[in-house]
Amino acid sequence: MVDVKGEDYVLEMLGITKEFPGVKALQDVTLQVRRGEVHAICGENGAGKSTLMKVLSGVYPHGTYDGDVVYAGEKTSFRGIRDSEAKGIVIIHQELALIPYLSIAENIFLGNEKASAGVLDWNATRGEAAKLLARVGLREKPETTPSDLGVGKQQLVEIAKALSKDVDVLILDEPTAALNDDDSEHLLGLIRLFREQGITCIIISHKLNEITAIADRVTVIRDGRTIETLDFATEVVDEDRIIRGMVGRPLDSRFPDHSPTVGDEVLRVEDWTVHHPIDTDRVVVDRANLTVRAGEIVGIAGLMGAGRTELAMSVFGQAWGARITGKLYKDGREIHPRSVSQAIAHGLAYATEDRKRFGLNLIQTVRENISTSALGKLSTWWGVMRGEEEVGVAEKYRQEFRIKAPSVESVVGKLSGGNQQKVVLSKWVFSDPDVLILDEPTRGIDVGAKYEIYGIINALADSGKAVIVISSELPELIGLCDRIYAMSQGRITGEVPREQATQEELMRYMTMEKTR
Repeated sequence: MVDVKGEDYVLEMLGITKEFPGVKALQDVTLQVRRGEVHAICGENGAGKSTLMKVLSGVYPHGTYDGDVVYAGEKTSFRGIRDSEAKGIVIIHQELALIPYLSIAENIFLGNEKASAGVLDWNATRGEAAKLLARVGLREKPETTPSDLGVGKQQLVEIAKALSKDVDVLILDEPTAALNDDDSEHLLGLIRLFREQGITCIIISHKLNEITAIADRVTVIRDGRTIETLDFATEVVDEDRIIRGMVGRPLDSRFPDHSPTVGDEVLRVEDWTVHHPIDTDRVVVDRANLTVRAGEIVGIAGLMGAGRTELAMSVFGQAWGARITGKLYKDGREIHPRSVSQAIAHGLAYATEDRKRFGLNLIQTVRENISTSALGKLSTWWGVMRGEEEVGVAEKYRQEFRIKAPSVESVVGKLSGGNQQKVVLSKWVFSDPDVLILDEPTRGIDVGAKYEIYGIINALADSGKAVIVISSELPELIGLCDRIYAMSQGRITGEVPREQATQEELMRYMTMEKTR
């Protein structure tokens, strides 16, 4: 569609309003996307970005929202995903939708099978899949199953699947949220290549450095409304400018001011070694040593596969790994937690990096999720829950952590990512741990929600908790932590105090080769 100013718009969403019971998720939103551009959509968690894309892709069919979708110059009425895909609009959701035990080829053509007279043509399926895999730079065989792939490669399979549908407009919702730097850079390179091939890409991301590196324009949505569209070609657009549109004010600092008060040692890990639970000859954590004191925030930096999560989970009641050796000291006394319940009893807590899969029950309420880590504190001696007290505890954390939910009876799966993360933190804080291990606590969360979570972490340290933060974002570790350990190939290779920490120094330790 070409407007009076001569803009070649492949897509226009005009006056889109979408309501859920008690919530107006979108209100008069307008989005105009030029043909062949990379168009970013930014906004805080809960701003309405994903809802808008679900309207576009037919997840929310025509008739369930107000406003018009104009595609290639014509008003459209998508009744479902098949309708939008038939027009060449394909969405890749943040939560990958591959079936782990089907082959890559089967996943790519699932629902779009290569068949003749009702009989699957396996030669054509594998042959076309191989071509698509080559197109996205994936060298795996079509017979490989996604369960044997890392998250980065699974994301490439999703893109290959999208390309199999003759995609014209590709929507990517947080495509690099779970990827390491190398995988992210490869994916961004693919998006640049698609732009050269004439494919229009719409990307939703909280990683503003990637947006400024790849996007042609960015539309900012706040509280379900379109705020502005910024053009990188005609104006100076940096991360601070985007943040100002997202939060409605300048964010003078990405991290709250914090002056730590550090006390005695709470946790010490000595010569901690962990083997892979299946390949038990493979050492994943190799003689790790670390300490954390009361009131201290200690970071762990490392590239993907360095062993950070494996170290944390093995310390937390041997929740991961085999042939675990080494010593664990709590308040100067050696402890031997061999299960999660024993770890909790010793005052340890671990908030997983995968909150949707392992950290929360998405079909339960805020109240039910918060109480799960310490049910004994809310039940009678014969095992009956004290309902009013449970509600009171959940309401306390809803207010203290500013969880944006209508009530504690709201289903967690319907909350934004930032608010889900606050529920995870509430759950573990309620267990009243002495040591709180936070694994990627701000993954997939916008800058405003990150600032709030940093404030929560600082408050926990100020209350005397010993906090360990694992993060793939080096600026986050430098801005938040009092000390930072670096890991490489399962070994802790360096320890850097906050005042000496730079990204270059940490990266030097993170890429250090293993020596004996």
